[in-house]
Amino acid sequence: MQKNSFLKSGHLPTLLSAFLYFDVSFMVWVIFGPMTPYIAEQIHLSATQKGLLTAIPLLGGSFFRPILGLLADRIGGRRAGLMGLALTLIPLVLGWRLATTLWQFYLIGFLLGIAGASFAVALPLAGRWYPAEHQGLAMGLAGAGNSGTLLITFFGPRLAQHYGWHAVFGIALLPIALVLGAFYLLAKDSPSKSAPKSWGSYAGLFTQSDTWRLCFLYSLTFGGFVGLSSFLSVFFHDQYHLTKIQAGDCTTLVVLAGSFLRPVGGWLADKLGGYRLLLGLFGCIALCLGVLGLLPPIAVVLPVLFLAMGMLGMGNGAIFQMAPQRFPASMELMTGIVGAAGGLGGFFLPSALGAIKDFSGSYGTGLFCFALVIAASFLLLLEFGVVWNATWTPEALDRTMVFGYRRRRIAVGQSALAYEADAAGE
Repeated sequence: MQKNSFLKSGHLPTLLSAFLYFDVSFMVWVIFGPMTPYIAEQIHLSATQKGLLTAIPLLGGSFFRPILGLLADRIGGRRAGLMGLALTLIPLVLGWRLATTLWQFYLIGFLLGIAGASFAVALPLAGRWYPAEHQGLAMGLAGAGNSGTLLITFFGPRLAQHYGWHAVFGIALLPIALVLGAFYLLAKDSPSKSAPKSWGSYAGLFTQSDTWRLCFLYSLTFGGFVGLSSFLSVFFHDQYHLTKIQAGDCTTLVVLAGSFLRPVGGWLADKLGGYRLLLGLFGCIALCLGVLGLLPPIAVVLPVLFLAMGMLGMGNGAIFQMAPQRFPASMELMTGIVGAAGGLGGFFLPSALGAIKDFSGSYGTGLFCFALVIAASFLLLLEFGVVWNATWTPEALDRTMVFGYRRRRIAVGQSALAYEADAAGE
């Protein structure tokens, strides 16, 4: 069967609109990260409170993602995306005009999770247009919208320095409104979208052990990326005594790797297999985090963090190549569930880093703990591979290439098909 090229097999206007939707939403979702040094200076926050403030929007994202995923499944990704963009305006208006006390910041932060829920709409909206052999790249390109972090970490501190941090929330209304208009004009639901599923089928996904395995892995890769993206401005400012603008610039530099290597991760997962890619990434990420735990000079921290964030971004792309292969008929819902797990992981990471800093007196302790979690997960991933190799369908194994084996179809007679395993590359 002749395969179409990537450019000919999908719908580029929808892919672009999904990217823009996710880009500006991610910008808003992590807006507390670069703003926290300013807010902390005004209301005198502890390290634990700083960590919690940057983490609350990530918790909100975990709460709203399954809801928006259900809406996308029921009413279509286009309408769900328009609704998500419109609702994102609410916490921005509140942050611009009303936020003065810590509990108000926590409430606004939770509502910012609506922007984080864009993941459950943008990725399946784009991915549904593309065949299985291109889904890793398509969803990676849409997911590269996490580059919105770069916009807020670079421009946010500069705008706050000149106009005040309240004004940053008001200025952020403009790109959301512009993308809302573009999304209305460009986005289109794929004709291949499956019919809405019963509530029982939703519950059935939670009985699948692979759902929890993929959620766990994504809570580490995406949770690590978004958690660090939110917290690094605080880390650079407190640990290395950089100015708020310098801290934002350093965060922008390292986030750059994770944002733009995510589609590379999806592309490599299409070519090499998501499972094999994850194995290599987890080992290298654990090593990088171990080095960061030593709190070396900033000249060492920046390149190591650049590598670590890049590999976390590639890991995000790899997992979203694997999930549609395992659950092809439940892409929207699985995207929401797995994405919620990523947001939850992102909530725990900055919260833990802040609390451990107050308890131990060092950010290095928290980074060492994160390195140990990733190292232990590398061993768990080996065990997952054994299970998947025995239980996944041949088609899913062929796409993910668990343990480096391909499944080759061999015709038997006129109507039967059998499969044999060959070492990849032989």
